[in-house]
Amino acid sequence: MEKRVSAVLVAAGSSTRMGFDKLSFDLGGETVLRCSIRAFEQCPLVTEIVLVAGKNRAFVEQQAADCTKPVQIVPGGATRAESAKNGVLAAKGDIVAVHDAARPFVSQPVITAALEAAARSGAAAPAVPVKDTIKTAVRGDGKTVPEACLVQTTPDRSTLYAVQTPQCFDRAEYLAALGELDAEKARRVTDDCSLFELTGRAVQLTQGDYANLKITTREDLPRPAQKEEPKMRIGHGYDVHRLVEGRRLILGGVDVPFEKGLLGHSDADVLTHAVMDAVLGAAALGDIGQHFPDNDPAYSGADSLKLARRVAEILKEHGWRIENIDATLLCQRPKLAPHIPAMRRNLADAFGLPVDAVSVKATTEEHLGFTGEGLGIAAHAVALIETL
Repeated sequence: MEKRVSAVLVAAGSSTRMGFDKLSFDLGGETVLRCSIRAFEQCPLVTEIVLVAGKNRAFVEQQAADCTKPVQIVPGGATRAESAKNGVLAAKGDIVAVHDAARPFVSQPVITAALEAAARSGAAAPAVPVKDTIKTAVRGDGKTVPEACLVQTTPDRSTLYAVQTPQCFDRAEYLAALGELDAEKARRVTDDCSLFELTGRAVQLTQGDYANLKITTREDLPRPAQKEEPKMRIGHGYDVHRLVEGRRLILGGVDVPFEKGLLGHSDADVLTHAVMDAVLGAAALGDIGQHFPDNDPAYSGADSLKLARRVAEILKEHGWRIENIDATLLCQRPKLAPHIPAMRRNLADAFGLPVDAVSVKATTEEHLGFTGEGLGIAAHAVALIETL
């Protein structure tokens, strides 16, 4: 095709039926919007991409930041039709492909067929035959079936097609049709093809794809069963510190009354350290010494629960979610049972878990010289994590 092509992606909707910005939904590593951008970025016929944004402009800019083709971002209008018009006016191509950004699964054959047909005939749109029997009845609100909804007619299903996007047009003809549209006809525009139909211009339908669905409501989102099964991993952590005079004894963020405390660069919270190592180990992300080295003055006397919150963030940044934690303290003295509920709450809060997902136990090992003689405290921890 010798004509230049601009892809106009309409991304200015408010997603009121979804309850959140559907364009930001993660489809497994890419958002809905990024998938839509990529489809036209990869199409060799497309020379530029025009993104029509609303209040989500900052998000749209971020999603388009690494696009390898020229990108314009223009403001949307009060309606879908006005937003499309703004995008077409900003486009520089001879042919414009107007696409709903909420259709992230559009394929290259669908895009190419519609563009080539529009270059020949002036207007084209992908479509698929309607599978269900259609009934016409009393006018409704588009959301529910009204009461006393009596069937009026049953159209011949073989003549019915569900139209998709991109809807492609000769840009000069599109602008000419806009100029011919009066106010009464403008109210009847339901999609971009309607503009051509209402001004007496022909529209050709090309082969669409049933997979080219539009995400409108939560029911349109991919089901969990369609996504890759989450990966699960288990990590183990162990830490031990010596008891010395002149230090506070901090375990699981709890200040335990005792005549001695644990020696260490930070607050020496042996329980929290073991849990952090278990979590990091499960994700193969090193250990606490790697992330918070004991020769760094920044961590001198550090609150280990604050470090634990940072570990939780690191896990999330790498695509992991902590499922549960099981930890055991080993010491002869002091008595820890009264403090365990508070330790569980502190650890649960630091790692963003419900309390019932954190287990803390305490036991003695009199036959081990280090802990058995009351010289130190050790902790074991096991953590289960899975992919987000």
